[in-house]
Amino acid sequence: MRPIPDHLKKDLRILFIGFNPSIRSSETGHHYANPTNRFWSILHQSGFTDRKFSPDEDASLLEYGYGFTNIVARPTRNAEEISSAEYKQGREELIRKISYYRPKVACFVGKGVYQQYSQRKNVSWGAQENSVVSGVAEFVAPSSSGLVRMKMDEIVAIYKQLRDYF
Repeated sequence: MRPIPDHLKKDLRILFIGFNPSIRSSETGHHYANPTNRFWSILHQSGFTDRKFSPDEDASLLEYGYGFTNIVARPTRNAEEISSAEYKQGREELIRKISYYRPKVACFVGKGVYQQYSQRKNVSWGAQENSVVSGVAEFVAPSSSGLVRMKMDEIVAIYKQLRDYF
């Protein structure tokens, strides 16, 4: 299995950060490619895109100012397969990426991703205080995985809060 490419450029509006690629994403080379993943629907329903994009269009969202990366590059079936050493290395690499690319907002797609990154245990949805990388806003949104039990309208409402930054 192979990692998938980041989609990054300087001064993004939002950098979406996931745990790591799924098996399906590894097979296709695209972010949020698992058919049960709701990311593309959430992005559209939250008003960030004028239509529902498909995973194979992920690189084209750079034109909207949206980028993609993960805290760990190695594809797995689920996040429980990620080791603490991988999280430690991924955190360091992610801090370097965010410091270099300077997105307006780093949006963590899942509380667990942000907990690994920030090394904080108590995390709420939405904007976070005391950013790890000074000058880059941090926002925690629900995971888009189909395994998340939150209702879609609740997830979309949290993602809509991101629009307050623009």
